Amino acid sequence: MEETYVYDYLVIGSGIAGLSFALKASETGSVAIITKKEDKESNTNYAQGGIASVMSNLDSFEFHIKDTLNCGAGICHDDVVEMVVKSGPDMIRELVESGAKFSMLEEDGMDSYDLGMEGGHSKRRIIHAKDLTGAEIERALIARVREKENIDFFENHIAVNLITDRTISSKPVVPKRVWGAYVLDTINGGVMTFSGKITFLASGGAGKVYLYTSNPDIATGDGIAMAYRVGAKVANMEFVQFHPTCLYHPKAKSFLISEAVRGEGGILRLANGEAFMKKYSDMAELAPRDIVARSIDEELKRSGDDCVFLDITKREASYIKDRFPNIYETCKGFGIDMTTDPIPVVPAAHYMCGGVVVDKEGKSSIEGLYCGGEVTMTGLHGANRLASNSLLEAVVYADRAAASARKELATIKENPPKIPPWDPKDAVDSDEEVVISQNWDEVRRFMWNYVGIVRSDKRLERAMRRSRSLHKEITEYYWHFTITSDLIELRNIALLADMIIRSAMMRKESRGLHYNIDYPDKDDKNFHRDTVLVREDWE
Repeated sequence: MEETYVYDYLVIGSGIAGLSFALKASETGSVAIITKKEDKESNTNYAQGGIASVMSNLDSFEFHIKDTLNCGAGICHDDVVEMVVKSGPDMIRELVESGAKFSMLEEDGMDSYDLGMEGGHSKRRIIHAKDLTGAEIERALIARVREKENIDFFENHIAVNLITDRTISSKPVVPKRVWGAYVLDTINGGVMTFSGKITFLASGGAGKVYLYTSNPDIATGDGIAMAYRVGAKVANMEFVQFHPTCLYHPKAKSFLISEAVRGEGGILRLANGEAFMKKYSDMAELAPRDIVARSIDEELKRSGDDCVFLDITKREASYIKDRFPNIYETCKGFGIDMTTDPIPVVPAAHYMCGGVVVDKEGKSSIEGLYCGGEVTMTGLHGANRLASNSLLEAVVYADRAAASARKELATIKENPPKIPPWDPKDAVDSDEEVVISQNWDEVRRFMWNYVGIVRSDKRLERAMRRSRSLHKEITEYYWHFTITSDLIELRNIALLADMIIRSAMMRKESRGLHYNIDYPDKDDKNFHRDTVLVREDWE
């Protein structure tokens, strides 16, 4: 017998956005948090660098705003940038009050934040906890969530589909409101119904759409795919940020070498020891990520080498071990002593600047659906995210969404409508699991080869042909066989791939993270705007 769970708020995702929203929403109602793995398994947990905020007398909101706009290549939303940047100090104080412990300095008998420097920033403004900032924020927020009696945590649960009025109606209506989600219990099996008056989508990014990524296995774009399927507006999917420095080692899986290593003096070198970044930017290693990643890509294609090297050996060994303990120990485990040897690195898919379109209160274009974190397109990042603005955006939008959702909940007098149980139709258990692994691998390979750091019309057309063929095959498989977490994720990354390709084909210029060799220049006349997608194929 399928179970139904009824809550005031349903939160999908357990990163900084989901946890922050849950804590604030719990002040006025019951909350369910569902998460694909364990409670702390999120992109937030893997964030090494930090959270950007103006916390020094040497800095200013104007400087931070300017840096964000410069990095965003002309299509940031100015009002959103100003709002997020100016909210930063209050959000940092709230995180500290929640128990997060950030790295500090003592000067003249006074404690102050040990502010880091990262690419694209003109001032030191990165609040961090050594090189484990995300893990520290997760630790603090999870501890607070576990104290709340009216917040229930459902680990090892993956959302299948959002529930809308179309799900409930006997007629094929165009969805207007979300009422929760169908959720698969990945340990015990079975799909349950989670009913919520308000749903907050905070399921993270989509790095696993690409063959090489800094993201954990959970980053399969589930939230963006689910929102698009029910008709929510999605935008700027062509802007996929590739982090310039992921550890290159046959046994290292998706390990990121933080931007802060370059911020503290790390130099990028070729195999022959030559430093090359000054050829590409006056900011050298501290140029925005799109420039650094493209520069590395160009050098590797020219030389035929497998990687470049990040060299911070000029800094004292004691400083490196204290500032980057996690990176130091991880590299050492792979036989690399970063105090004496340069670190082999390559670019890898890292962050989705596009996502579900939301307003300044985190509301999507579908009633009852709020969103926060990497799943969103708020207008903050434009065509390229400024380093460490992601955690800032997530906590600011969680705060604003919770405030708006609490007000909305007070106006909803009726109970959620009766939701039909999950209908598997005629699905049977699959005896062809190899189909999933084969298609998964193929999607990620053609996305890396054809829709990566550097694109062309011909590559995008090839990718689109493969995408459409695979999408049809995967959809047929989905409806014939009993769903599993692997099948849900495959279905989602196939849809994400299609959206990224379509968006990239629509933008006939090069801007920020989208670089097309057939249109190498920026075209403000025709493309100074967001690229918006919305599902229209309602039967």
